[in-house]
Amino acid sequence: MTGVNAPSTLSSRIADTLVLDPAAPFLEFEGEWRTWGQLAMTADAVAAHVPVPGTRVGVLLRNRPAHVGLLVGLLRAGACVVTINPSRGVDRVRADLASLGLPVLAGTPDDIVAFAGEAGDGAVAAGEISETGSLAGDNDGIVTRLVLTATDLGEPVSVTGRLPDDLGVLRPGVAVEMLTSGTTGPPKRIPLGYEMLLRGLVGAKHYESNQDDTPRLRSGVAIVNAPLVHMGGLFRVLQCLHDGRALCLLERFALDTWADAVRRHRPRTISLVPAALRMVLEADLDPAIFATVRSVISGTAPLSPDDAEAFEARYGVPVLVSYAATEFGGGVAGWNLADHQQYGAAKRGSVGRAHAGCELRVVGTETFEPLPPDTEGLLEVRAHQFGDGAGWVRTTDLARLDADGFLWIVGRADQAIIRGGFKVIPDDVRAALERDPRVRGAAVVGRPDARLGAVPVAAVELRTAVDADEARAVAEALRADAARVLAAYELPVEIRVVDALPRTPSGKADLGAVRELLATPDQNQNRDQNQELEH
Repeated sequence: MTGVNAPSTLSSRIADTLVLDPAAPFLEFEGEWRTWGQLAMTADAVAAHVPVPGTRVGVLLRNRPAHVGLLVGLLRAGACVVTINPSRGVDRVRADLASLGLPVLAGTPDDIVAFAGEAGDGAVAAGEISETGSLAGDNDGIVTRLVLTATDLGEPVSVTGRLPDDLGVLRPGVAVEMLTSGTTGPPKRIPLGYEMLLRGLVGAKHYESNQDDTPRLRSGVAIVNAPLVHMGGLFRVLQCLHDGRALCLLERFALDTWADAVRRHRPRTISLVPAALRMVLEADLDPAIFATVRSVISGTAPLSPDDAEAFEARYGVPVLVSYAATEFGGGVAGWNLADHQQYGAAKRGSVGRAHAGCELRVVGTETFEPLPPDTEGLLEVRAHQFGDGAGWVRTTDLARLDADGFLWIVGRADQAIIRGGFKVIPDDVRAALERDPRVRGAAVVGRPDARLGAVPVAAVELRTAVDADEARAVAEALRADAARVLAAYELPVEIRVVDALPRTPSGKADLGAVRELLATPDQNQNRDQNQELEH
């Protein structure tokens, strides 16, 4: 098998886990189970077509069993997986594929046909995969890109096209080029190394009482509802592979399907992004569903302490907030149960303490010198994922760190809005708007302004639908209430009530989409509020 002897210890760990018990259940999807043996069959078939470790392979990645098999096979072979998000739309995905120039592309047959572009660019043309597997494409009729397709775990992997003579730039040691969610700007790909991911997986034991790292199949079923194309979902699947744990894969988060999975599989830990956690909280589910659940892990976006406390009060399950970033290949800080029990009330709103092997510090926004405890500045991280001797990595998060090592994220430096010389932190404005019980979620961005440079504007999603007149009244009331806790320059010049906030697949508010939504002012709101500011 080509490529299976890649030096990565993550690849070796995957190989060890795949052969422990082929008949044991591995993945449930839409009520049907697949075994570890079926996963191994697909993974081995995929790995055999990786020419050398470090080959960049694009994967049109969805939350389906076939995609898990493609992903595992490529990592098993030491390939560099380039994640491609099908939910970004056909035109953008085709442009992405054309710019990447990947020698190998993988996905399901339907996605390959839909997204691989026109025949002339060296990709599969829609409808041109023949019954024999031949493929029309370049001038000579053969596509100079290898195309791997899978339909399910344990089913045959189809191979069409051919490898180009030039494989392009190899990325040995890089497991994944992960496309970020693009919540603050254009998405970009972050290289995540095999060793980096393995260190992150070991560090994730921060949340567990059992620190045994012996390769074996463990009891219990993990529920994976985050998108595999983003860090949360990918990391969760890698955890299951590393720990030898079965998983229930959900194509997307849907309240009823998710609740049914929790009810049937009785997990000890569940993961919910803040938007999903609020949906569960509002649904007022039977607390008996959570009888076996000891904790909820929540990350990817700010979570209101009010929501965390309300969830625990209603369902009896503590919410353990975590802090992670794609660049770190997983979490670097978070709560565990022991800290929650001892410090939960005293450290309200914190995202926890550094994981084992990680270090945190806060530096001045201009001097970049370390600051004393409880002083706001830029967060820097020295993550164990980067290995011994790693330097400090400066984030764009504004934070404070107390004397006990607890971390608070107070905003994003790169999202700050400078309004006539005054700095507005969007998260402060968002939190003020979300205090109102009518508000399900809010997003605040800056809008260019000829007089002031930029002004804050907000989109607000309510818990119940309202008509246009009611929406205007709610917006006025929200602004008046926010004025009680915000300075005049922090108040949004426009608050627009929307049916639903645009969100990324990982559940974060899509700030780029919000900017587009609010790019054209509501002249009535904007004029009235500018007049108030001038007074």
